[in-house]
Amino acid sequence: MALHIVHFIDSQHKKRWGLIQNDEIMCFQHDFASTQAIIEYGIPQLAKLATESKEKYSLNEIELLSPITHPSQILCQGANYRQHMLDSGINPDTQSFNMFFTKSLASLHGPTGWIEKPSHVELLDYEIELTLVLGKKTQGCVSVTTANLHEYIAGICIGNDVSARDIQIPQMQFYKGKSYRTFCPLGPVLCLMNKEEMHYLNKLQLRLKVNGELRQQDSTENLVFKPAETLTEFSQITNFEVGDVLMTGTPSGCALGLPSATLIKMTGLLPEKLKWQLFKKSQSRRSQYLKIGDQVESHIFSADGKINLGYQKHTVC
Repeated sequence: MALHIVHFIDSQHKKRWGLIQNDEIMCFQHDFASTQAIIEYGIPQLAKLATESKEKYSLNEIELLSPITHPSQILCQGANYRQHMLDSGINPDTQSFNMFFTKSLASLHGPTGWIEKPSHVELLDYEIELTLVLGKKTQGCVSVTTANLHEYIAGICIGNDVSARDIQIPQMQFYKGKSYRTFCPLGPVLCLMNKEEMHYLNKLQLRLKVNGELRQQDSTENLVFKPAETLTEFSQITNFEVGDVLMTGTPSGCALGLPSATLIKMTGLLPEKLKWQLFKKSQSRRSQYLKIGDQVESHIFSADGKINLGYQKHTVC
């Protein structure tokens, strides 16, 4: 059975780990220093710790923290859902390679609270993403398959790849535009999974709302590059550590709206400064971009209720 783990601050202001069931947390009577330590302890031992627990909390008694701790690589895929690719002018049936980038560890943030909008950023966007939490250290290229996927993926959580589009696109800097502080909320739940549960990676529902309005909704069934082939390709350029995360791309419905292919060709002939002035002007007309005070809520779950990654809830400030 999948274990739904949370990291939190208890009533004594102490950082703790526990197992969440029916909105109640059974505390582990064991101090874990990191996500890596939790994963390496193992599902059977964690389940036993939970059954032995005599200390419980309700969710309204604690402050949830990200279940992903320092240090951790934040690896990312771009444009990985069929409809999002189509919206971006990419034919998913002819795409033969992943779009890879990373986010700064400084962007790592908790599952509740604030998302800080830098004063110079005008086009702030949201991107709900299923996030894989890695469970195996590597020192070279690996071949990940459906059969051995459970060796490399320990679990999953919710991620939001918050993006400053007016930095990312005109400056052509994914890392900078996606790495401001608070731009990578992860959690609240770290769902640890065994081999028999890996099939859920293709059956999860993603939903993101802004001020109660549904903006993004899709199923991981529509991922173009699946976790096994993605990890195989990513291993060609980086080593994995236990506790690293891989954000697997976002569905359609972001605030960003790309112009038609014809318009892109036309503006390609313009001077760079003018081209990006026009881009920012056209994007600023889109009401979907996040503003101060907006409420963002994300949820990922399986239809049968056996996987529930909880809710991320943030206010833009």
